[in-house]
Amino acid sequence: MTINPILEEIYIIREQILAEYCGDTAAYLRDAQKRLLDSGRPVAKIKQRSIRSNGTAKSNESAIETLPKPSDDR
Repeated sequence: MTINPILEEIYIIREQILAEYCGDTAAYLRDAQKRLLDSGRPVAKIKQRSIRSNGTAKSNESAIETLPKPSDDR
């Protein structure tokens, strides 16, 4: 198996970060969140989108079968 030096570096850094927090990823994430808020940088608040459903698909039909037919006036 080939050794990827970039991945090896990432693994080493990950181990160093986890060692600073005694392996507690939740503590690391709490600290990262605090540092982000303390930095004053703007953070995007993106509203979660949902998949639209028109309710026409039946359980035995595929989504393609329920699409409207194209009109001939193109």
